[in-house]
Formats: sequence, C-alpha cells, structure tokens
Amino acid sequence: QVQLVESGGGSVQPGGSLRLSCSVARTSVELSALGYSRQVPGGQREAVATITTFGSSKYSPSAQGRFTIYADGALKTVTLQMSNLRPEDTSVYYCRAHQSMSVTEYFGQGTQVTVSS
Repeated sequence: QVQLVESGGGSVQPGGSLRLSCSVARTSVELSALGYSRQVPGGQREAVATITTFGSSKYSPSAQGRFTIYADGALKTVTLQMSNLRPEDTSVYYCRAHQSMSVTEYFGQGTQVTVSS
C-alpha cells in the first residue's frame, strides 16, 4: 500500500555527517507522519526521528541535538541530516511511514550507515 524509496547512507568517520532521504513513491492510504528507525541488537527497530504533517518533529534521546529531520509539506519526501556521528550510530536505517488514524507503519528497504575510524 505504501512504497518508500530510500537513498543516502554509507560510511563515515566519527564526528562526520551523513544524509538520508526517502520518497513516497506510491501510497494508497493517507499518511500522518514520516520518519526513520534503525535496527538495534536483538532485531528490533527503534524510532530515531519522526515528523508529522503539521511539521512537528520528535527525536530519540540519542539523536536529539545531532540529527535533524525535515519533510515537504505534502509528506512526499523526508530527509534525515545526521551530524556528529558516533560508532554506536552504525546500523541499518529504515524510512518509516505512519498511516493516518491507524497504528500501521510501513518501512523502506533500509540503508546501511557505518561510523568507523
């Protein structure tokens, strides 16, 4: 019902920056928010940043102050600007879309972010 196409990611040294972008290529449902999650040990995904149709954003404690999320007003594209990256930020990052009036979430294919010296 929702197709998300991701770009960006890669490898960077500690303290460096990376940008992730995601486009909603196709959707048959109304979306209320876009964001990014990342894989954590154990296989679960933790929400890193989220932005709503109203432009309000929310960050995980580890992302606060280092990451910035922004999107176009129509929630067709979302970008996560990551700065001052740390080795513990290494993970697969997934673009995430929230369906309006629902708990349903959709994820992109994932993109690898590696922070290493």
